[in-house]
Amino acid sequence: MKLNYDDRRDNVEKLQDMVKNMLENIEKTEESMAFVSPKEREKIREKNHRREEAIEAMRAEIKDEARAREKGYEL
Repeated sequence: MKLNYDDRRDNVEKLQDMVKNMLENIEKTEESMAFVSPKEREKIREKNHRREEAIEAMRAEIKDEARAREKGYEL
């Protein structure tokens, strides 16, 4: 059986890319709100709110991963 090694060396960068992409998605959907129905606007607001919550969690994870990297990923 092959062990699944958890390579965390690039987790910070991956998470930062994910945050950047989510922020871009929020911006794009905010721009589109002028062209959609009120019902769609509310859906966009709700989705962007969930994105913002996810971004907060990812930023906390980035900090944790950066600390772990500094410590050499020791437990």
